[in-house]
Amino acid sequence: MRDIAWTSSEEGTPLYLQLARSLREHISSGAIDPGSALPSERELSEMAGLSRVTVRKGIEQLIEEGVLIRKQGSGTFVARRIEAPGSRLSSFSDDTRSRGEDPSVVWINKSYAQPTEEEAAALEIPANASVARLGRVRLAGGEPLAIEHAVIPAQFMPDLGALGDSLYKALDVYGFRPTSGIQRVRASLATPTEAGILCVKQNSEVLRIERKTRIPDGRIVEFTRSVYRGDRYEFVTDLKQI
Repeated sequence: MRDIAWTSSEEGTPLYLQLARSLREHISSGAIDPGSALPSERELSEMAGLSRVTVRKGIEQLIEEGVLIRKQGSGTFVARRIEAPGSRLSSFSDDTRSRGEDPSVVWINKSYAQPTEEEAAALEIPANASVARLGRVRLAGGEPLAIEHAVIPAQFMPDLGALGDSLYKALDVYGFRPTSGIQRVRASLATPTEAGILCVKQNSEVLRIERKTRIPDGRIVEFTRSVYRGDRYEFVTDLKQI
């Protein structure tokens, strides 16, 4: 990063935006690896020949864009873009561990209830059946990445006390791990509540995901709606010629 020194050449463009562009180009070119720490404000100020106030504003701009993340007491780091497979049925916990990170969960709700009409229709169960209603925040390395609200027929999840950070692992214990499903992804904006939970700004880009999965005998075992941070996630699908 020692070649960050530059001379302002964009007349009319604030210096902090010029710095943000230069840092963005360094990151996109691979000069700074994802997950790497950014030099301190003082070091960047010396490299670029700019005031620390200007450097701070440039960094804040990239944090707003999701290019950088700030960890309290640790510094500022280049955000990792997570490429989630769009064609493989896997759990958040499994995907997180496969990247060498530790998954964790903060529970919002974990209880049995009767389904709504929409939930009963989605799960193909009677309206008077019992379901497990599960709301949680999913974290990787302590960073909140997603909010998930799952509804499971109670017969597939008889003991909520045994449920840890992985729903699919718990379902597997009872012999009900899903083997197929349909997932829909659409772009949206974070609500004030979602933004607060995910530590992003209101109206930040998010991905809304609806998933229904089935066990081998065809019964639907899961109806989940999730909100994933758009600045951190990309869903990638391998394409093959038919």
